[in-house]
Amino acid sequence: MTDVGFGVQRAPRTVVFGAGQRALLGRHAAAHGSTALVCTDQRLADSPEFAGMRADLEDHGLTLHVWSATAPELPMSDIDACYDAMEYAGIDVVIGIGGGSCLDLAKAEALLLAHGGPIDQYYGENAVPGPVLPVIAVPTTGGTGSEVTPVCVLSDSRRELKAGISSPHLIPAVAICDPELTYTCPPSLTASAGADAVSHLVESFTAIQRPASAIAEGRVFIGKNVISDFYGRWGLELLQRALPAAFENPTDRQARSDVMLAANAGGYALGVAGTAAAHALQYPLGALTHTPHGVGVGVLLPYVMRYNAPARIDEFAEIATIFGRPAADSREARAVQGIEAVEALLDRIGIPPTLKELGLTEDQLPYVAELGMRSARLVDNNPRPLDVDALLEITRAAYAGDRGNPFQATGASR
Repeated sequence: MTDVGFGVQRAPRTVVFGAGQRALLGRHAAAHGSTALVCTDQRLADSPEFAGMRADLEDHGLTLHVWSATAPELPMSDIDACYDAMEYAGIDVVIGIGGGSCLDLAKAEALLLAHGGPIDQYYGENAVPGPVLPVIAVPTTGGTGSEVTPVCVLSDSRRELKAGISSPHLIPAVAICDPELTYTCPPSLTASAGADAVSHLVESFTAIQRPASAIAEGRVFIGKNVISDFYGRWGLELLQRALPAAFENPTDRQARSDVMLAANAGGYALGVAGTAAAHALQYPLGALTHTPHGVGVGVLLPYVMRYNAPARIDEFAEIATIFGRPAADSREARAVQGIEAVEALLDRIGIPPTLKELGLTEDQLPYVAELGMRSARLVDNNPRPLDVDALLEITRAAYAGDRGNPFQATGASR
């Protein structure tokens, strides 16, 4: 593998990881403000864990405004409704407690409460004009890594796909990662969130390589680099052992801890390297099938890896080593082993093998490919050039379940 030669680290000012560490929430929140907006969902708001965190915040003198109506995949309407309710509440710190949608809602509200709306004026990279209100992120799943990333993703029904806001200003001030909060996650949520973490780690580890000038250009996502690659290797090593254990035995505390740590590593990796084609295609796919984001990228990832294999032989070969696959006869064969190792992990946690099983119809494939091209940041971040025909090639393979050898398949030399 060619040494990228440079790297970037972006992270919250404070990250606290470990069982029971949610007990520090009140102390950290009080250091950042006195009136807090807490973004969560109804399931969590009714839980004893949330009641304990709420009491801790109040014991530290904070006035709380709780928004518990967050919906999956974060609709823009949720962002607008929360902002309308909280605009004049005197909020000075925003706390997200939950999965990726809750954490992204916290980021969106911190942005709007600092700079005003509408939210769509901030789409893209570096459109946030300055610092936002301090955000404290408390993830309750092991997947998105949003607690450490500069990204807020939402569903914009007017555009028929997801939209992203990317800015270092969105990185939370504090991340409190307590794996105890994942103990009640059902296997389906563990699988969806875990597949999301797998995709973050693989796509950031195999993203495009840009020259060091990418930093000077002010890009949020600079492509794979020596720092993101470290997190990619570490996260994949954790996940390949822990994710099946957490899925099959939800009470395995060590596995739960390692999955959350791997998701955190994935957030660090994607926060500077970025993701690519699997995420570009998932945005229209999710809009059409209403499947969880992690499931969609999990289905797509093996087919994206096969398409990218000619451009990332060494990286996929290294993944085979990380997953403990036996030696192969050639670099290409070793790379295929890496793809198959990731594929086997996703199969083991119940991710469907084809887009057809998600309810997509064959006549919708061109539409998915066409809308996937609209995610320019993700398309440009792919290690192998993409156009509509290439995305359609990937989508057709994922629909049909074509998991052939990428070095023998037609079009491998595109």
